[in-house]
Amino acid sequence: MRKIIFSLIFLVLLNCSNSPETFIDHVNGYWEIESVTLPDGTKKEYTINQTIDYIIVNDSLKGFRKKMTPNYNGSYETSKNIETLNLKIENDSLNIYYSTQYTNWKETILLANEKELKIVNKDNKVYTYKRFTPININ
Repeated sequence: MRKIIFSLIFLVLLNCSNSPETFIDHVNGYWEIESVTLPDGTKKEYTINQTIDYIIVNDSLKGFRKKMTPNYNGSYETSKNIETLNLKIENDSLNIYYSTQYTNWKETILLANEKELKIVNKDNKVYTYKRFTPININ
C-alpha cells in the first residue's frame, strides 16, 4: 500500500512539473538551435549558429519571434521579418500559433524550462533549443 501511495505522489509531481502552464514562464528570451530530430529518429546537431531566435510573449499570451545575429560586443543585428504568435493551452498541450503576412502555422511546445526549449512541428520534427549565452569580447 505504501508503494502505491508513493508511486501516485510521484506521478502527480511528475505531471505537474511537465504541465503546459509551467512552460509559459520560460518561453521568453534568446534561444539557440541545438538539434533537430526527424520522425525516423535521425538527429541533426548544430554546433555553430549564425542566428538565434528571440521570443517575447506578454501576459495576454501574444508576442513575436525574430531571427537575431549576435555580435561579439554583446549587441544584436535583427532581421526585418517578424512572426507574430499566440500561445494557447489546448488538450493538455501548449501550442504556438504563428502568423506572417504570407502564412500561418502551428507548433507544440513539448518542454520549456530555464535551459531548454523543445518544439514539435506538423511534420513531427522536434527542435531542441538551448538558452543562448552571449559572447562578449571587450
